[in-house]
Order: sequence, then C-alpha cells, then structure tokens
Amino acid sequence: MTDPLKNSPAPAGDREMKPAMWRGFRRRCPNCGEGDLMESYLKVRDHCPVCGQALHHHRADDGPAYLTILVVGHLMAPLLHIAFVRFRPDPLIMATIFAVGCVGLSLYLLPRLKGVVVGIQWARRMHGFGGAA
Repeated sequence: MTDPLKNSPAPAGDREMKPAMWRGFRRRCPNCGEGDLMESYLKVRDHCPVCGQALHHHRADDGPAYLTILVVGHLMAPLLHIAFVRFRPDPLIMATIFAVGCVGLSLYLLPRLKGVVVGIQWARRMHGFGGAA
C-alpha cells in the first residue's frame, strides 16, 4: 500500500526547504541566493538588494541563540572529556583553550543559524512570508 501523503503532488508555489536553509547558512537571501541576508552581524536586511524579497517578516527571536548553545555544547562537551581523559592538561590551560573555542565557535555559528531560521520561515511561508512567491 502506498502512502497517500508521499505520492501527492506538492502544493502550488511550495518552496524548497533545504536550499533555503543552505542559503541562510551562507548568509544569503533565501529566495535568490545572491543578495546578502545580513545588514550587520545579526541584523537582517529589510529587503534583498538583488531580488527585492521582503525579509522584514522574520521572527528569529531567541531560536538561533538556543540552536547555537545546543550545537556548541554537543560539539565541545565530548572534546572536553576526550582532552581531559587522554592528555590530562593543567586545568587553567584546558579552561582557557575551551573557553576560546566555545566563544569562537559561537560567534561563527550564531549569524549562520539565524540565517537558517530565516530560511526555514521563508520556505514554510511563516510570519508574513506567505505572500506572492
């Protein structure tokens, strides 16, 4: 028996999720992939400078920060354990290295994960992105 949901055609004007998320991660417009998504470090532009897509509808709020904490924590915690068990470094050296690593990774991921959240909202037509395709 076939699953009726998998065999049904996509709704008219449905937007692809993965390309929109990838464009957001690259900090590009989720619509065209050409224009810059960010005006500054975390400020999303009101409109794409290339295709004119309105981007002011986004409601990323605290989602990117929570995702950043989740990803950094899940990457750094096992590394912390492995470094402690295998190398037994001085606690001050280990704290310094992992503090710099956590801050650096967080600063790298935060705007990219914000772009991913904006891309998801655009692809799912959330928060005002549901206008004309």
